[in-house]
Order: sequence, then C-alpha cells, then structure tokens
Amino acid sequence: MFHRLTATALAIVCLAGLAQAGDGKAKIRVVIIDGQNNHDWRSTTPIMKKSLEDCGRFTVDVSTSPQAPSFPKPGKPKDETDAKAVAKYKEALAKYEADLPKFQEKAKAAQAELANWQIDFSKYDVVVSNYNGKAWTKQINDGLQENLKSGKVGLVIVHAANNSFGGWKEYDLMIGMGWRGASYGSRLKVDDAGKQIRVKPGEDLGAGHRSGGNFAIVVRDSDHPITKGMPGEWMHAQDELYDNMRGPIENVHLLATAYSKGTKTHEPMIWTVTYGKGRVFHTPMGHAAASMLCVGFQSTLQRGTEWAATGVVTLPIPPNFPTASKVSSLPDAKK
Repeated sequence: MFHRLTATALAIVCLAGLAQAGDGKAKIRVVIIDGQNNHDWRSTTPIMKKSLEDCGRFTVDVSTSPQAPSFPKPGKPKDETDAKAVAKYKEALAKYEADLPKFQEKAKAAQAELANWQIDFSKYDVVVSNYNGKAWTKQINDGLQENLKSGKVGLVIVHAANNSFGGWKEYDLMIGMGWRGASYGSRLKVDDAGKQIRVKPGEDLGAGHRSGGNFAIVVRDSDHPITKGMPGEWMHAQDELYDNMRGPIENVHLLATAYSKGTKTHEPMIWTVTYGKGRVFHTPMGHAAASMLCVGFQSTLQRGTEWAATGVVTLPIPPNFPTASKVSSLPDAKK
C-alpha cells in the first residue's frame, strides 16, 4: 500500500537529494526490516522506502519477516447469565477447539519459516528497523551486532522499533533507550533550562505516550550533521510523543527534544548512539502515515540514515521544512 505523493511535493522535499544521484557518489544501500509490529508497517514501510529512494541518495530493499499466525481463543462473555451470549461463546469455543490442530500445524510451519529467515548484512550500508515483534534468529541478531559493532553497517531505529527485544542487552546498548518499564533502566529528560537530567531505574514512570498530536521539536545540538541547518524549533505533525524511555543510555548524543504535556518535561526525540565503531540514528517519531508525511520527519529520516551509513550528511534542509509555528506535510493520496 504505497502513498503516492505529488511530483511537486516530492521535488521540494528531495530537491538536493536528486542532485546527489548524479554527482558520482555511490548510492547508499539500505535494508528496511519489517513484517511484525503493533503499528501499521504495511503503510509506513512504503512511505520510508519512497522517501529514501526519491532523494536519489539511496537504494532500498525490504526484508519482511515470516508472518506469525494469530488464532485467539474466544473470551468468556462478560455477563455469564446471558443465555444467548453464553451459547454464542460455547459455539465459538467449539469451533476454536475443532480448528486448533490445523492452526498448530500452521504455527509450526511459520516457526520453521521464521527460523530460516536470513539477512545478508554484507549487501548493505545501513539497516532501518520498522520491526516490533518476535525475536529474530540468532543469525540475524549476531549479524547485526557484529556488523554494527565493527562499523560495517549503520542502524536506524524508528518509533516502535524501540519497543522490541527487551532483555537483549546488546540491542539496548544499540538503541540507548526505548519503550521499557520503569525499573528496566535509566531515563533521560531535559529541564526548561536545557539541562540534561538522568533518572535512576525504578524512579518515575515507565515508557508511555502521555501526549501527542502536533508538537514542537527543539534542536539541542545545531552543529551535528543531522540537525545542522534545521530551525531551532519546528512543528512535527500528528504523532505520539514517547516519554520516560528507559535503557542503559550509554554513548548517547541527544540532538532534539519535545515537550510532553503529560510528563511536563522535555523528552528525547532525536539522538545518536555510538556502538563500537558503528553509528545509530534513533527517533521515536513515526507512529503512522500522517506522522511520516511530515516534511520534518522525512528530512530527518533521510539525513539520519545518510549519517548512520557514512558519518556525514550531504542532503540539505528542504525549503518547505516546518517552522516554529507551522507544520509542513506531504499530501496523503488516500484522502
């Protein structure tokens, strides 16, 4: 399901990127990993793929995990004195039990397919994760870990990808912080004076999104290649505002924040992580199509992906980038 953007809008967003395609630079090889997520990856992956490709700086493959079949057991009726509801439940339960052996066979086949799923990281310069689901295979885990740590690939974490793989220590080090419980790790916040504050594990709340909609992104490091040239403050469109993210927060460089009305403090929105020799770009923005059609998100994704792969950014800020008072979004062809 691709979002077809108007030629004019794309030309504005990717104006500089298209110039890069013809200047002799080799294109950056990207693989987006998806297939499982508690968000609509079938809509958001194509948006990211198109955004990166239309800039002329990247070639993009997608590696989609085998699908885990869903076969939920019917729940008991709330009112067990309701004869019709009870009868309906019993009928559904009988059908569930009759179909269970077939489902178990499908689940077994899917598990085998998942076990055989592989990604050849040597083919890519950077990995973009749009994945939040079951554990990857050891081959994929080890491949990402080894290639990232050695600096052979970069990594980009988008939105719910930071919900994944709780308990995988190396992944926590890669992402810095993510959607975890209060006791899982430290959290990072910024006060009104711009001071970074570490909160100890177990103090305050666990991760959530207690605010959202349109909100202002405040750049905290205007000299970093990803954020250089961005307005000091710009409006991001229609997104969840993650807060209280938890993790080891080691080798994290904070680039931008957003003020959460829910937590009454400034929450990390753009940061980088150094993992061995590897570069990680992480943003919890990107909940849905409307979030990703924000020009600010698209430019940040393009620049962050280029930086994760190369350590430099050659893509300028587009002229239709959001301002401190106005959002700027590409049209959604579905509407």
